[in-house]
Amino acid sequence: MKEKIIAKATDLFLKLGFKSVTMDDIAGEMCISKKTIYKYFCNKELLIEETTEMVHKAIHQSINTIVEKNYNAIKENFEIRKMFKEMFNVGETSPIYQLKKHYPEIYNMVMSREINECNKVFKQNIEKGIQEGLYRKEMLVDTYVVFYYTLIFSINGNTISEKEVKELELQALEYHTRAMATPEGIIELEKQIQNFNL
Repeated sequence: MKEKIIAKATDLFLKLGFKSVTMDDIAGEMCISKKTIYKYFCNKELLIEETTEMVHKAIHQSINTIVEKNYNAIKENFEIRKMFKEMFNVGETSPIYQLKKHYPEIYNMVMSREINECNKVFKQNIEKGIQEGLYRKEMLVDTYVVFYYTLIFSINGNTISEKEVKELELQALEYHTRAMATPEGIIELEKQIQNFNL
């Protein structure tokens, strides 16, 4: 039952917002009593923590699946961006923006966890791209990792509209890739942009 509550709450929070969804809403959607929810979660904050943990795991499982397909570094980043686009094809308002605004402590916890995970993914991608000749050899890898996640998390935490978040993230990916790319990398980037917009 606990897993079912988390799954339903995740769905509702992402669609309607962390603030607007109440424990009554979740109970009503599941045709269970609110008391049943409180048996597993003493308050809404605890439920939000569990749902963000579940989303975090799902995201990183999906990223690992994409990485295992062994695309070139630039295509890999675009495949990850597509996955985010599909996974968060939900409400009007950015879930991360809502979390930051209404539950700052949970937001900070989520961000510190995400930054650690994303650091690894971004760093591996840059090192892979350098080996493939798609990214420049002389780059300061750790600096570019920080630049990119600062850009992405800033977009998510400060942009209200989910549609705008997606557009800005795609522009950030192009900006980030152009800054690192060799001439061969630029050719691959243009190809991926065309494919992404089809």
